[in-house]
Amino acid sequence: MPAAPPPAVEATKAESEEKTVVPSPPDQKPEESKALAVVEKAPEPSPKKISGGSHDRDIALAEVEKEKRLSFIRAWEDSEKTKAENKAQKKLSVIVAWENSKKASLEAKLRKIEEQLEKKKAEYAEKMKNKVALLHKEAEEKRAIVEAKRGEERLKAEEMAAKLRATGQTPKKLLGCF
Repeated sequence: MPAAPPPAVEATKAESEEKTVVPSPPDQKPEESKALAVVEKAPEPSPKKISGGSHDRDIALAEVEKEKRLSFIRAWEDSEKTKAENKAQKKLSVIVAWENSKKASLEAKLRKIEEQLEKKKAEYAEKMKNKVALLHKEAEEKRAIVEAKRGEERLKAEEMAAKLRATGQTPKKLLGCF
């Protein structure tokens, strides 16, 4: 079983956890960055001294600073990813809206053209019906004329036949039977 750390080391750890370190802007490298570079190189494990509280405190502060910096980096990375995602979503929604408006415009144009075509079709159908009615009327008139002429010619033939019978003459024109 490992022995519990001496109370002096525990006190320095508690003090280091209570202290807050304000991170420096990313443009400027803090003065501790040289010490952090040493910590990042994985220093050789050295036996902890009971009386060397200052050294342990520096190591603990460096670890806290490193964790804080990594936390800020993770937060920044997440923020940038979220920004990129939101920006892409916004652009995609703009594209979808543009596409929908163009579709609606084209569909309205198509409906308008279809309505115009239906109107023209109805007009042409009406014109054709009128022409058919006019043709039917002309045909009826021609039939009436033909019927009237036939009636007249029959009457004429009957009158001529009656005249020929009365006079006893034979017709000069035969109907091509003889």
